[in-house]
Amino acid sequence: MSQLERRLTPAIAPTTRASKRLVVGRIISAVPILFLTFDAAIKLVKIAPVVDAFAQLGYSIALAPTIGVLALVCTAVYAIPRTSVFGAVVLTGYLGGAIASQVRIGAGVFSVFFPIIIGSLIWTGLYLRDNRLRVLLADNRASS
Repeated sequence: MSQLERRLTPAIAPTTRASKRLVVGRIISAVPILFLTFDAAIKLVKIAPVVDAFAQLGYSIALAPTIGVLALVCTAVYAIPRTSVFGAVVLTGYLGGAIASQVRIGAGVFSVFFPIIIGSLIWTGLYLRDNRLRVLLADNRASS
């Protein structure tokens, strides 16, 4: 093995533990990405359940495409590794709005907690696949 190969090997072949963490993180992240993409798509085409949900929430159906595009953009920002932390932050705000909307109309427990579950998957997946976030959180724990 040449000196160049020895220097590049750690960068090319991550440790088994790190690669397993990355794969699990990507799988966990895929769940909210797929759900939010589907949710945005049905808002863009305004299917009957979307029309009913908007009426129940007291929102004009004319807002559905705007909310759908917003969800798609935020989800895309989260899916791109370089901007994933920012994407997680804006999706957290988006999901907070969903929670507030459900609480405002007195929706059931599942309708209120489902966005919390999606948000938890967003951050758990990101934590497992993004070393920058792990380092940031480790630094904060060490200084406390």
